[in-house]
Amino acid sequence: MSPSLPLVVHITGARPNFPKAAPVLAALERYSVQQLLVHTGQHYDERMSEVFFRQLGLPEPDVNLGVGSGTHGAQTAATMVGLEELFTGRRPDLVVVYGDVNSTVAAALVASKMGIPVAHVEAGLRSFDRTMPEEINRVLTDRISDLLLVTSVDAAAHLGREGADPDTIHFVGNPMIDTLLRHLQTLDPEGVATQVGVDTSAPYVVATLHRPGNVDDPADVAELVRSVHAVADQVRIVIPLHPRGRQRLADAGFLDHENLLVVDPLGYVEFLSLVKGSAAVVTDSGGVQEETTVMGVPCLTLRPNTERPVTITHGTNQLVTRQTLPGAVRTVLAAGRRSSWPVPPLWDGQAGPRIADVLARHVGAG
Repeated sequence: MSPSLPLVVHITGARPNFPKAAPVLAALERYSVQQLLVHTGQHYDERMSEVFFRQLGLPEPDVNLGVGSGTHGAQTAATMVGLEELFTGRRPDLVVVYGDVNSTVAAALVASKMGIPVAHVEAGLRSFDRTMPEEINRVLTDRISDLLLVTSVDAAAHLGREGADPDTIHFVGNPMIDTLLRHLQTLDPEGVATQVGVDTSAPYVVATLHRPGNVDDPADVAELVRSVHAVADQVRIVIPLHPRGRQRLADAGFLDHENLLVVDPLGYVEFLSLVKGSAAVVTDSGGVQEETTVMGVPCLTLRPNTERPVTITHGTNQLVTRQTLPGAVRTVLAAGRRSSWPVPPLWDGQAGPRIADVLARHVGAG
């Protein structure tokens, strides 16, 4: 690395960050900058991080802080300590953070306190639900970032209402969709379904469930079990089960339905292959709402709100409750997959180059 070139440091920490960062790193290679990729280690399991680096063509991280799991406070604090030491030894010209995980807000806080400019990719998303830790991370990160890179028009509007300087807001599109479109033609629904034991002669539904609002409270878990089992009465469900809450779900009898197939977390390509071949997806995740929107897969989001409403107005997503989920699945199965559907503006596979252009101009790179 040449000390004369501006240094851009990218912070990744958890599975959702990696497909967002990959196209930005690749596009920024065309500019006269140095890049440093930091993995905080917030997700440290092989299936939760390292496999993503391989499949997405990300370079090996230059720094891995090895933070690991823990409470929100412990995880955020450990990340801050590690990044402060890193930034002190090698001061960046710009720190780029992605999404809304604990590593995102930790990096933004450290950089901001040290007077280092911060760029937030996926700025402005709002669920307006402060019980979600991610919402706190989003709001705080946006307030202290110097560049706000937004994926949708509603996100830019939120930032405007919150008083953000219009000159800091850049509508660039969704870099995670760049990654999806790059891999779309190589996905193998039949092969992956066979690999995990799914009979593709009949429709199947993919489910991802891990939010505290669904799996933490025993009463919520009991209601979730009844709801998902009512879906499994209609159709085979495949669920790559997140470590969070797995034992609690097992104790509540979630895994006892014969039409419910639980598999370990999958790699990026394997998971999207399974989604591509499905009749529908049931999720409480954020990113899956976006991926299904582009692939035309009906998505039933088991949450009272979403920070990605554009996936409802310009996609295949709808919000459901535990009470309405079985009926919603029945309706989706009867209707089948649409032959065409709207896709949000600038979700066109070129967000990475647009983001790289904004970052390069900010650090004065040609």
